[in-house]
Amino acid sequence: MTTRTANGFTSIDQDLYAQAFQLLDPTPQPAATVAPTPVPVTFGPPPVHRPGPVEKTLTDALAFLDTHGWAKHRLIHPEGARCSIGALRAAAGTRNTAYRDAGNLLLAEARRQHGKQWQAIPAWNDHHTGAQVRGVWEAAIQRAHRLNI
Repeated sequence: MTTRTANGFTSIDQDLYAQAFQLLDPTPQPAATVAPTPVPVTFGPPPVHRPGPVEKTLTDALAFLDTHGWAKHRLIHPEGARCSIGALRAAAGTRNTAYRDAGNLLLAEARRQHGKQWQAIPAWNDHHTGAQVRGVWEAAIQRAHRLNI
């Protein structure tokens, strides 16, 4: 049996082959030890809170009470003061969803702080002091803020 040793392949230049692999996967050169340059980090302003419609209605109503005064036993006092419902109506402009949700949240907070017997905001408003009413308003605003409504 005769074995043919010629395979028909062109011989490879081993140095050229080594250079090609060196280009594909070079050995790392020792890097100079230079301290990295610190990158300044700048922070923009904090994100702006955009109140939801319920929080806005409650906040506007409390601002109305602060500006025009708080009243008991009547929706609108002749001098412009209002009860809690009157302030809600002034802030909302119409009896829309935000008005109803703000009223429900205010009443829920009044019940949480002053007992479950209160069936409506006017009755609760008329039986408490200005400081107590304001405390409920502030707590309701904070709750609306936390709920993002």
